[in-house]
Amino acid sequence: MSVRAGQGSDEVLVSQAVWDYLAAAGRPWLIDFQDKQGLSAGIIRRGERGGCCAVRLRPVEGSRSGGGPGMMEGGPISNETRKSFIDLCRCARKEMSKQEGGPKWKRSVLPCVGVRVLEGDGEGSLLTPQPPQPRRSQRQQQRCRKPAEDEACVVLSNSMNSMNCIEADDHTSCSICMGDMVERTTLERCGHTFCRSCLDQAFKVKRACPVCRLVYGQLIGNQPASGTMMVERDPDLELSGHEGYGCICIIYSFTPGLQAPEHPNPGVSYPGTDRVAYLPDSPEGNRVLGLLRRAFEQRLIFTIGTSMTTGMHNVITWNDIHHKTSIWGGPRCFGYPDPTYLVRVTEELREKGITAD
Repeated sequence: MSVRAGQGSDEVLVSQAVWDYLAAAGRPWLIDFQDKQGLSAGIIRRGERGGCCAVRLRPVEGSRSGGGPGMMEGGPISNETRKSFIDLCRCARKEMSKQEGGPKWKRSVLPCVGVRVLEGDGEGSLLTPQPPQPRRSQRQQQRCRKPAEDEACVVLSNSMNSMNCIEADDHTSCSICMGDMVERTTLERCGHTFCRSCLDQAFKVKRACPVCRLVYGQLIGNQPASGTMMVERDPDLELSGHEGYGCICIIYSFTPGLQAPEHPNPGVSYPGTDRVAYLPDSPEGNRVLGLLRRAFEQRLIFTIGTSMTTGMHNVITWNDIHHKTSIWGGPRCFGYPDPTYLVRVTEELREKGITAD
């Protein structure tokens, strides 16, 4: 996905990478298009992590082109003009793919230099490479191997003894109150046992097993109800690590609104936002797409709170179900390649009760 219609009649959602390519100095495409159509194009809204941006097309008064072939002077942007701009963006994406004759959307086209890694508190830090470790001779390796193996055996033995003690305690004590079982209650699907009153109190907070976090029943989140989830497929775009398949583009859009009673500050306004995420158009990618659809319907993908990347309050943020918002750069840039991503996001969905069963 490089472009699609936006929220308003004069808005178009464009991939941030495509817009940067169009707007780069030395490329007259965008300038020629604006002169020919008699309009101006500019960003009015960006995605939180730079996946996409909203571009507004506006007529230019007194333009020599008379407002362009598909637009009335002083009136709204016509469908013909919007389509022309969309075609321009798609041509730009194809040119990006052709550069240097490499795979589509290579890092050489979209460089990632001096990457800042987001820590848990949202602050960025530059990763420094680890110093090379000195190589050991075979004799030195043999000397170090014996003590390490003995230590591993001791640790394994201690771990097995601890596990046996834990298993024995599980039959007599509740893992919530750490006391003796009172009215022993066993959960059917996972088999964990608790006091009845302890389990009732835990389920009032979240209907999930306190030990393994397996959800019982249907979990409903507080994602704003005004959102939409659209899916587009690009067979020409390959994600690194998933060669031979196209790309699934998920577009989430939310209009501005007021926080509801289940939100942190009821009655306080929050801004709209647009987010784009990517999955490989493979059997496994489509399976994850189906799970994400269910999570969106149960209002679990987003929430309202404080953004960890911008620090802004009362905004729509991700809600612990990680998405790939870039097609390149690896995990550092929230992109591909990432060999274990589909497994991890499936586990995150399972913890919220979203499974393929």
